[in-house]
Amino acid sequence: MITSGEGKYRVWLKEKKIGDDRLYILGGGEKTHIGGIVICGPKKTDVIRIEGHYDDIVLKPIAEKACEKYKTTIVVIGGVHIENAKKEEIDKIVKNCRSMISCI
Repeated sequence: MITSGEGKYRVWLKEKKIGDDRLYILGGGEKTHIGGIVICGPKKTDVIRIEGHYDDIVLKPIAEKACEKYKTTIVVIGGVHIENAKKEEIDKIVKNCRSMISCI
């Protein structure tokens, strides 16, 4: 498991190999949830955004990096929630999520 940040800004990323493919689960903040799903293959990326959520903004770069590295199908699912988050708090979460990409 990869982690970044502290307190309510802490995020984590778990990886599970499924045959040659990989599944990543992203969580953290005050409440982990499923806010989006990204499926990335060699030729196409599909994004599913759960209504009212924007987690795909951080899920997609994770999927694309893993797909580029492993050259296989990647699924990233999850979400990070902070109640009544201000822009600065969202920016911290996004930064922490992006910092984990280099660890894939």
